[in-house]
Amino acid sequence: MGMSALVVDGDGMARQTMRRALEQGCARVDRIVEAATVEEARRALSTCGDPGNGAHAGADRAIVLMLIDPDLPDGYGHGLLADCGVKALTGVVASRRQDDASLGAALGLGAAGYLLKDDPTEVWADALGGLAHGRPALSPAVARRLMVTFARRTRSLPALQSDPVAILPIAEGEVRRLSPRESEVLTYLSKGLTIREISTLLGIRWFTVNDHIKSIYRKLDVSSRAEAAVLATRLGLV
Repeated sequence: MGMSALVVDGDGMARQTMRRALEQGCARVDRIVEAATVEEARRALSTCGDPGNGAHAGADRAIVLMLIDPDLPDGYGHGLLADCGVKALTGVVASRRQDDASLGAALGLGAAGYLLKDDPTEVWADALGGLAHGRPALSPAVARRLMVTFARRTRSLPALQSDPVAILPIAEGEVRRLSPRESEVLTYLSKGLTIREISTLLGIRWFTVNDHIKSIYRKLDVSSRAEAAVLATRLGLV
């Protein structure tokens, strides 16, 4: 039985690239819906399966796979990624960003993959094809970055194992140590925003944002944006 997929990107050319990758790599995908904004994507998700609904006429089943660019014209695609977990969809991020914060936010929200737009279509097709076999759809550069991050974290395991208390997960109450402004900054970090972008949104100097980030790292005992993003997601801040 075939599958339906949704590609969400504000750039029409990018959507065509996603479509080609799905056609080449996912034999079971025989219907592809496109959306350019968060609103269009949510409308497609809600109307898919209704054969009498205009652009989606002929639909006979729900979308089960979604490729999402988080940077959309009318908002952040992370909300769509969170919807995937609620609707039991497989969500894969398609982005030009490969910083720790962006990766951490996507994976923390349950993304089944993270593909870089600079990769050839053939790389995308191979990665997406692996989803059917339970493999995460990761660009080679992303996979290498995750391995390096994991290796860096495991270097401290012997010390942690000698102190079992040190590896206990942070309780939700720990987040109360953050000031209201620090909580705001952590939320934006988790969405993948840069220091300059956060500075503009909050109306404060960029170096003040940087000071807040240092304080967040110290208070939550993390050492990277990815760790902070995953923790923020776990604590329900994003």
